[in-house]
Amino acid sequence: MGRGTGLSTSETKGKPLASHPLFTFLRGVKGNARGCIVTEPLWGIPFFLYAPYVSVYMLAIGLDDSQVGLITSIGLAFQALSALLSGALTDKLGRKRATFIFDLISWSIPCLIWAAAQNFTYFLIAAIINSLWRVTHNSWSCLLVEDTDQDTLLDVYTWIYIAGLLAAFFAPLASILINRYSLIPTVRGLYIFAFIMMTAKFLIMNGMVTETKHGVLRMEQTRHQNLFSLLSEYQGVFRQILGTPRTVYTLGVMLVMSTCWMINSTFWSIYVTENLDIPPEHLALYPFARSITMLFFFFLVMPKIRSLDFRNPMLIGLAGYILSVLILIASPVKGYLPLLVSTLIEAVSFATVSTLLDKMVVVTVEPKERARILAILYVIVILFTTPFGWIAGRLSEVNRMLPFMLNIILFVVGGGLVILNATAAKKFSR
Repeated sequence: MGRGTGLSTSETKGKPLASHPLFTFLRGVKGNARGCIVTEPLWGIPFFLYAPYVSVYMLAIGLDDSQVGLITSIGLAFQALSALLSGALTDKLGRKRATFIFDLISWSIPCLIWAAAQNFTYFLIAAIINSLWRVTHNSWSCLLVEDTDQDTLLDVYTWIYIAGLLAAFFAPLASILINRYSLIPTVRGLYIFAFIMMTAKFLIMNGMVTETKHGVLRMEQTRHQNLFSLLSEYQGVFRQILGTPRTVYTLGVMLVMSTCWMINSTFWSIYVTENLDIPPEHLALYPFARSITMLFFFFLVMPKIRSLDFRNPMLIGLAGYILSVLILIASPVKGYLPLLVSTLIEAVSFATVSTLLDKMVVVTVEPKERARILAILYVIVILFTTPFGWIAGRLSEVNRMLPFMLNIILFVVGGGLVILNATAAKKFSR
């Protein structure tokens, strides 16, 4: 990763912020990577504004913990189907066209349904339509990386995360609105805002990007094949994955982290409001602190670890996750300060693990079959993750600490897989 911006940390120390490696990279990035990065705030800002309130919004509408978990699991089941089709659709439609079509379907339409939600059925329908984001996740990932220098991937993904973190500066507004207008009307308004911003993002990005070279090749190769014939070829691609130990271990880490992130995003706000008695209007303070911490981390720490092997930073990140969970479940009622400490540690851990995992996925996947390999990986991840929405929901009904205890076990498993991946990488490089 050393070549990304051409500047080391020591070379930029004491210079203006504009000469920071990340800003140097942003000024120079071109092509599809630029189109994806500069438009990302239009998606990230509205998403991270409403995300902290999704579960408590469902409870306020009248759903219970099990129904929240069930919707999550059903949504994941449909995500498995869309992920299975994503590789073939991405190859046939092209990276650019698939991204545009399925972005509009999977995000713009569900935002309107969520805004009008009255009961379980609304959330279920929205979750099923939203599951199609798995297609655009595949096509967008290919669009982002296929014509991009792999030495710059950590910088690319860092800016993608930073773009989403810009929502931090708007998070207090959500808290103020909830305090004034109450939870349900405010969240409905946030979903309408998300519809407008996200739709604008999809239109603007579509005008800034071009089809990738490999995308053009795959469109030509699959021109006379239907979806079913393309799906029949997955067996050979699956054998290719099994024959690549690094990809298998990376898949294991993806499984662990996807499950943990799903559990945390679904049940954190429920635990904090119901067990710690933190009012919903105060929830936005914690995503705000989380985002600010991650911004500082990306600018101050990430340039220093760009050239390091992923093993130790990933293990430290996973250990941080475990510590943040332990502090969370040990926090007393109205424990604002311990909850803040837990949130800040989790923020640093997420920043470390997520960016390095994104890079691991890219560098361990065969470029010629990227779309179909990613499709298979995402299907496996979803199939594994799907039951955990319902399982975590049942555990939460017994004791709201139990979903987080499950996360601790999974983080330990993830650490073991990181070590195995690093060992396989050393053997591969010999």
